[in-house]
Amino acid sequence: MKIPRDLSGMKLAKSLEVLGYRLTRQSGSHMRLITHENGEHHVTIPKRASLRVGTIAGILSDVAEHFGITRGELIRQLFS
Repeated sequence: MKIPRDLSGMKLAKSLEVLGYRLTRQSGSHMRLITHENGEHHVTIPKRASLRVGTIAGILSDVAEHFGITRGELIRQLFS
């Protein structure tokens, strides 16, 4: 499955709630999320109307690595 092209920072943060991520703080134009599933993990997401594909790919790769799954599996889990 391909990486979604029309994803905002808020939509991505909302999608990650499925994995237990919660907004802990916002500093300027960036949101900081944390999960305690499989140990503690932090991720920072730009709060923009449209994220670049490379930014989305990097964030999803980081999350997938934390959960021990492939990025493709993560995309299917979040966006199917």
